[in-house]
Amino acid sequence: MSRLGTGRRKQRGAALLTAMLIVSLVASLAGAMVWRQYRAVQIEAAERARAQSAWILQGALDWARLILREDARANRSEPVDHLGEIWAVPLAEARLSTFLAADRNNNSAADEGPEAFLSGSLADAQAQYNLRNLLRAADPALELRTLERLCESAGLPADTAARINTALRQAFAEGGENTGADAPLRPQSLEQLQWLGLPAESVERLRPLLTLLPTPTPVNLNTAPREVIAALFDGMDLATAQRMVQQRQNSPLRSLDEARTQLPSSIVLSAERASVASSHFIVSGRLRLEERVLEERSLIRRRDLEMQVISRERSQLQLKAGR
Repeated sequence: MSRLGTGRRKQRGAALLTAMLIVSLVASLAGAMVWRQYRAVQIEAAERARAQSAWILQGALDWARLILREDARANRSEPVDHLGEIWAVPLAEARLSTFLAADRNNNSAADEGPEAFLSGSLADAQAQYNLRNLLRAADPALELRTLERLCESAGLPADTAARINTALRQAFAEGGENTGADAPLRPQSLEQLQWLGLPAESVERLRPLLTLLPTPTPVNLNTAPREVIAALFDGMDLATAQRMVQQRQNSPLRSLDEARTQLPSSIVLSAERASVASSHFIVSGRLRLEERVLEERSLIRRRDLEMQVISRERSQLQLKAGR
């Protein structure tokens, strides 16, 4: 009988151990399923937030294009762009529901959605000196002198302008496409000058003064800072450029002939290098959705009433806790 009792106890122990293993296996499988479901929900929520953010920023870009189109229509007889126009007024961060509340049909949707905040601005890309002008054949020496003065204004070493000029000419080989294996990459924006060996700190210093657009463009005297205006012409000084900036605040320049009256008689003013209107604009949008921030920067080229998006750059930031 003792052997029989011992055998039964062993069987009960084996059954209990098997039951515990089955319970552990079921618990592990259930935990894995819950985790997979949780991750799927997270991924779906992130994808939905990404899609919604992209739609909102696309809407903001379309709104900016509409503003530029209406501005072009209003100034069609006399093309003039200055900082007193509506496109130059930045949009401070505002709750997206305030825009949706204007439409009664969207009131319920605005109350149910997550808190989203939108801000942005429109800037004249021709307020800075365009590095693409260095490659024009009209007067490369004059363009190089302009860049030298701008680099000096930014507090950079004396050889910076020559280095930028040489690197750009090598990247954009004259007379054809430079497709050799040793050819440097062609920068498409000011930040990409780092590809040519320019330090990031130098790029930041030059940001308010320089830009890199797809084609050569004149500097808009109605929007350019005094440092750019002073560097644009031989024999120009900061004091004269500052007076022009102050006068245009009350009375924007309507033509180059009007600009000539505010410049020394020795300065040569040409339509290839200076203007009072612009065709390239930068649209900056920033969307804050819960703890995420999505920023987008677009370059628009305006041709009459046609608004062409040349490039779009998007970056995502993660807000710190409590901000």
